[in-house]
Amino acid sequence: MHPDSPAKTAPPGSLEEALLEIRHGIDALDDDILILLNKRAALSLEVGRRKDGRDSAIFKPFREQEVLARLVGANPGPLPAGHLLSVYREILSSSRRLQRPERVAYLGPEGTFSNFAAMAALGHSPDFLPQTTIGDVFAAVAGKQADLGVVPLENSLQGTIGQSLDNFQRYNVFIQAEITCRVSHALLSTATSLDAIDTVYSHPQPLAQCAAWLKTHLPRARVIPTDSTAAAATRLAAEPTAAAIGHLRLAGMHTLNVLASPIEDLPDNWTRFFIIGPEDTKQQTRDKTSILFTVPNKPGALHHVLSHLAGEGINLTKLESRPIRGEKWQYVFFADLQCDLTREEYKKLLATLTENTHSLRILGCYPAGPQVDLADGVTAKMEE
Repeated sequence: MHPDSPAKTAPPGSLEEALLEIRHGIDALDDDILILLNKRAALSLEVGRRKDGRDSAIFKPFREQEVLARLVGANPGPLPAGHLLSVYREILSSSRRLQRPERVAYLGPEGTFSNFAAMAALGHSPDFLPQTTIGDVFAAVAGKQADLGVVPLENSLQGTIGQSLDNFQRYNVFIQAEITCRVSHALLSTATSLDAIDTVYSHPQPLAQCAAWLKTHLPRARVIPTDSTAAAATRLAAEPTAAAIGHLRLAGMHTLNVLASPIEDLPDNWTRFFIIGPEDTKQQTRDKTSILFTVPNKPGALHHVLSHLAGEGINLTKLESRPIRGEKWQYVFFADLQCDLTREEYKKLLATLTENTHSLRILGCYPAGPQVDLADGVTAKMEE
């Protein structure tokens, strides 16, 4: 309590007195936490001073994962682990900001699921730079207009986002980390009832994820794709009979009514995002590796690559082919491996893979990412 604040009193032995005593205890603890947070901030500033003049990355995903895992392991409760993680993500975000401003590109405008995923992964302290397309996010990172970028890779219902895989072919960027976010959709409008709606806007992915709901509840409405869910919401001010599909938070951002929520056809709807940077993380211990490779056009070429991975006991969690632009009927393969392929123990395997492919590029080695419910921002799990 501030020394100049008037003292609060309550009848002895009353409920009010008991609550007042508890609140005084909370105030005292808050004062202690404030002192400790500033001591931590001072150490972060010292780290920044020691790095001054060195163009090194300040985002250290595995170090942050270690910090969070240690805290969860040491947490005696009753504070839930998910709440603890949410608080500390903001503390880590502030620490990075104290060392150096951090620019993060994402598929905009403000209010997209990519925007919310970026904040869930990196906290609210970076300077967020909205981009018009996924390709623009890659270009901003590759050209170092942004320190990091957040791009969607795949959805549990609709599959891989091809634009992201295609841009890994085009730009020399590296995967720093991943985050998997639970996505829930709402129908938003300036109107007050479904009966008024004749048009629905949204990004193609949410439209596909809500297709059955739209067919059942708005069978006569026109469905029009937009560049993003946030872009769809901005159109509603001038169209009183239109609605947009997007995140619940868009309602508050654009003064809209929530006509229905949730409206996704299947409730277990998750999107995996990559955090990309212009350089490899070069950390000591990493859980996963993503690669791009091409193989000779002959029988068994892909099998040879996969058999070498299986022979080393490496689990392949994703394999996807994409056409190579300008080379018809030629394909590049994207794969996720549950290992750090750059470790010394895999040196011989990496040489063998190189021999059995036309091209092989390691997109990044990174820690297994958390799962976050974007509805409330609370981390559900530390790993997939």
